[in-house]
Amino acid sequence: MDDTETPEPPGPPRPNSGVVLGLVALALVLAVGFFYLTNDDRRDRRAEAVTQAAASADEAVQAMGDAARNAADDLDRAR
Repeated sequence: MDDTETPEPPGPPRPNSGVVLGLVALALVLAVGFFYLTNDDRRDRRAEAVTQAAASADEAVQAMGDAARNAADDLDRAR
């Protein structure tokens, strides 16, 4: 039983910091690109929200005008 092999010590660790740094840089570039691609969509949504709010206000004013006209017609008929 003299044939037992002695384990060799592990070699020096390989530096993988370059790969990790590259992946972090790639993720950062992708995140910035995604932000710029979706930025136009956000502007469009804001403009659409303002347009819808203005349309709602316009509809409310038209409804008030119709109600005032109907009330004036009712007063004329009552005379």
